[in-house]
Amino acid sequence: MPKPIRMPPAIFPVILGLLGLGLAMRRALADLGWPGGLAEVVLGAAGALWLVAAAALCRKYARRPAAITDDLQAVPGRGGIAAASAGGMACAAAMAPFAPQVAGGLLMLALVVHAGQAVVLVRVLRRVPAPARGPNPTLHLSFVGPIVGAVAALALGWGGLATAIFWATLPVAMLIWAQGAMQAARATPAVPLRPLLAIHLAPASLLATVAAQTGQPAVAVLLTLAGSLYLIALVLVSRWLLAGGFSATWGSLTFPLVAYAGALLAVGWLWAGLVVLLAALVVVPAIANRLIRMWADGSLAQNTGSATA
Repeated sequence: MPKPIRMPPAIFPVILGLLGLGLAMRRALADLGWPGGLAEVVLGAAGALWLVAAAALCRKYARRPAAITDDLQAVPGRGGIAAASAGGMACAAAMAPFAPQVAGGLLMLALVVHAGQAVVLVRVLRRVPAPARGPNPTLHLSFVGPIVGAVAALALGWGGLATAIFWATLPVAMLIWAQGAMQAARATPAVPLRPLLAIHLAPASLLATVAAQTGQPAVAVLLTLAGSLYLIALVLVSRWLLAGGFSATWGSLTFPLVAYAGALLAVGWLWAGLVVLLAALVVVPAIANRLIRMWADGSLAQNTGSATA
């Protein structure tokens, strides 16, 4: 009898954070005129980690396709599956300077897979109980996640695709932000899910980055300022945000932070971007180390209710 596979999608948000860290380092080192070797090492290691995790997840779903719907019924699974395909887009951005044809193929594949998981998620949400259908920040990953592909498209010189993704995802992000604000006014998030609130920062930052690189500087600055205010709010309530102690949801703190650093760099606020990037260089590897160890010992799958195949 084959050994059961319980690959946890919840590892992918922190892998996305590591990829974003490498991309932000690449941008910062280029802006400073310094050699970019360290950024490429980070991107290579994070890309290899994504490849191993993605292969394990594909193997799980190939063995039992229904496992994907099982994983999508839980919030960690929803965010993780969307982060997996978004990670493919980030890998395409990392590969673009060295292997543009391979990067372009990976980007298109990741966008198609991402669209597929969004369709399946909509079908799952129609069947789950009403409380489980409520808005939550992981919806950004599922429905605004293609904005990561816009960053990769820009790296490939595909400005038209990047602009199209920007205008397609901006209204969706605004809708999710509005739903999140209304939900926050009605009820306090459960303690274990509070770190997910950081995800709201990611689309603002990525949209700002794309706007800055597609000739929309005013929009880029406005989105970056909005992200700055939100990050300040998160810092001010950080004790409340992290009151539940370390858990898999801390992976959601990583990619928004590096995306915000990238936005600051993209709009030309170099020194502010460097400060945030230095903070990310401490925060992201520390969280990644703990979550990767949980993945290795099986506790991440158990704690997040990952489906088995």
